[in-house]
Amino acid sequence: MCIVCSPELANAFRALSFKSRRQFLIGAAALSTGAFVAEAVAGPAQADGAMNQTLAAGLAKPPATIFVASKIITMERDRPTATAVAVSGQTIVAVGSLDEVKAKLGTTEYRVDNTFADKVVLPGFIDQHLHPILGALTLAVEVIAPEEWSLPGRTIKAASSQDEYRGRLQAAIAASNPKEWFFTWGYHALWHGPLSRADLNALSTTQPIAVWQRSCHEFYLNDAAIAALGITEEATRGKGEWSTQVDFASGHFWEGGLNFIITPMMKALATPERLSFGLKQMVGYLHANGVTAYNEPGALYTPDMWTLYEQILGAPNTPMYSTFLADGRGILDRVGLDNGLQAVEQQIAVAPAAPGKKVMFFDKQIKFFADGAIISQLMQMKDGYLDGHKGEWIMPPDQLEQRMRLFWNAGYQIHIHVNGDLGLEVLLDIIEKLMTENPRQDHRTVIVHFANSSEDQVARIARLGAIVSANPYYPVGFADKYAKVGLGPERADVMVRAASVLKHNIPLSYHSDLPMGPAAPLLLASYGVNRVTASGRVAGPEQRISVDDALRAITIGAAHSWRQETRLGSITPGKIANFTVLGQDPYAVDPLKLHDVPIWGTVFEGRVYPVARG
Repeated sequence: MCIVCSPELANAFRALSFKSRRQFLIGAAALSTGAFVAEAVAGPAQADGAMNQTLAAGLAKPPATIFVASKIITMERDRPTATAVAVSGQTIVAVGSLDEVKAKLGTTEYRVDNTFADKVVLPGFIDQHLHPILGALTLAVEVIAPEEWSLPGRTIKAASSQDEYRGRLQAAIAASNPKEWFFTWGYHALWHGPLSRADLNALSTTQPIAVWQRSCHEFYLNDAAIAALGITEEATRGKGEWSTQVDFASGHFWEGGLNFIITPMMKALATPERLSFGLKQMVGYLHANGVTAYNEPGALYTPDMWTLYEQILGAPNTPMYSTFLADGRGILDRVGLDNGLQAVEQQIAVAPAAPGKKVMFFDKQIKFFADGAIISQLMQMKDGYLDGHKGEWIMPPDQLEQRMRLFWNAGYQIHIHVNGDLGLEVLLDIIEKLMTENPRQDHRTVIVHFANSSEDQVARIARLGAIVSANPYYPVGFADKYAKVGLGPERADVMVRAASVLKHNIPLSYHSDLPMGPAAPLLLASYGVNRVTASGRVAGPEQRISVDDALRAITIGAAHSWRQETRLGSITPGKIANFTVLGQDPYAVDPLKLHDVPIWGTVFEGRVYPVARG
């Protein structure tokens, strides 16, 4: 089971009972009226959300603004740098030196803006793949995780040992309201040691305590939490695989076992107040990291949830696109294969890309799953695991093949979650079969996450015309631990073979998979360039990539993976004026310091949005 796009999680959200739609939106309304956005997403004017520029052709052009910069990094190979860019409305109209841009504008009225005269401007950063609801919920509760999290107004230090974790957990519970649920996210046994119902009971027998594991695939509960959820041991028996993924005595529910608790749990966890706060915090967090567009593949969709998305993510002062892919697992589980294509098209039609849209589905794109999650070590590995445990299939291979065939033949671009080398082998076999049956040029099937692979498999990806969106956090965050537990050093160190991908001229993008990794594209780029683990060593030095390749993975490479390269990802006339503004040249700093390059702010659809300071 994958909790991120679980049909059961979607059903849990459908079961949420708010007294009224007005009540649901009360917490969200503060986004456009409260202090949060004024501080975290400051900007002089509202953006209109005009991603589909072609529909605006023929309209009169407004006066142009020429932004002058110390350096403009275009991501266009025929002109990689410039010092001025002209914007008319939401569109880039000229790039070059100031004199060149003025000449290109001719008789067009313009003004020169020197705000970025000492800054470096890049195409707006793109997080190719993240999960807004999970990001909102996990980062809105008490975070005690193996890595540091820098959020708007606060930095949460890493907890790297059992003693540190237990101490912070005890202190946080002591400081909380004993009459309310206590939720925390970030626990992982490899860093924080074992945890049980008895351990949590020792902290409180009356306050419900829920520890959400780092992968989001597991919960640990005390007696009070189990009682509050109304769950009995008897109710968890006789339900096949689900029942094998519950240790009731230890208060531990994982994977399929979450189905016993997820619906009542969401009523306590996903309150309107926490959801609205979490989404607003996420917007501020993404903006502070220079993000101007992101995508959730396999959208968690319910009508009320979409209303919240439009209220917060689509707010006038939100300076980014929130884009979504239909969930090919959940929808087809619900309606069946015969009705799957129609049901997917109906969901996409809820919010198609169009002028005025910031929150939208990508047309003719869909998300599927192969094997299990990397953080829980449930990916399917050819040579298994050191301790003998088994991975899992989120979608059995025969089911994956059937569903991929349906959408392949309908001309869809398919994005597939895959983490293990066996999972990748099965996926490549399916792609090869589909290419034999119905050859497609430029199908751009996206291999998502790309944790484990072989060199032969990378070469095969190239031959089959697939592309890769990788999470570069995996070797940095997990190689040290996985070298000792599960994979062994050889396989752990070569996770995410990005250099091999580029050697075979396979298009590469990076993503965070928030909350699985930090949604900070420049940090992700640094991970890809350096691959330095928490212990200070380099995991798989031969898989490090250049600064230029890493920056392309968070700009034009990400846009290409969405089929949006004609609109986003580089600074050239005709594209949308989305920029990320840096305080230093990322090419000029020590690569080990790449993640420290300050982000001044962004330009979204031609409007300037500085990051609030202090």
